[in-house]
Amino acid sequence: MTSATSTQITTSRATLVEPVGERPRFRLKPQGPTTGFVDGAWWPRSRDLAAELPALLAVLMVRMGRIERVSYNLTTWAPTVRKIHVGGVVVRLAGYRSQHPDTVDVLSARHLTTLLVVPDQTAPETAHRILMTAAHRGNTDRIPDLLACASPSPSSARAPDGEQEAALWRWERDGGSTRVGE
Repeated sequence: MTSATSTQITTSRATLVEPVGERPRFRLKPQGPTTGFVDGAWWPRSRDLAAELPALLAVLMVRMGRIERVSYNLTTWAPTVRKIHVGGVVVRLAGYRSQHPDTVDVLSARHLTTLLVVPDQTAPETAHRILMTAAHRGNTDRIPDLLACASPSPSSARAPDGEQEAALWRWERDGGSTRVGE
């Protein structure tokens, strides 16, 4: 019996061992001021959230610390468990109909990271272009525009309107309101 090939990732916090074929396909924006509707993008291999998340979360823990919760859209993913164990930590999965169908939110004690979810059946070249565009510093594209990404150039040169619109969307998503009287 042979064992699967694995890769060790060593960081200042931990050493992660991942099977080579299970490395998550994702990109995050560089650390810095928050811009846009998403903080990066993820291209899972299937719509089985419990199977797809452990490899992604193991890598995200290096940047975010201990991850406590992942929220997702109930109608986008196959039915799943409410908790998974990643690196000895219990991560709660919370499905909502109100969650944007093309995103997942990953929450730690210090960070909220919103990832664009590239459909698993997307062609590799297109998926790569979406991942790179969504993770470009200063990208403020809307989620449907990112998924329809036909051009390799990111919107980093876009007028400030896009940044203001993205900031407004984040404010409302996080509980703020721009409606008069609220």
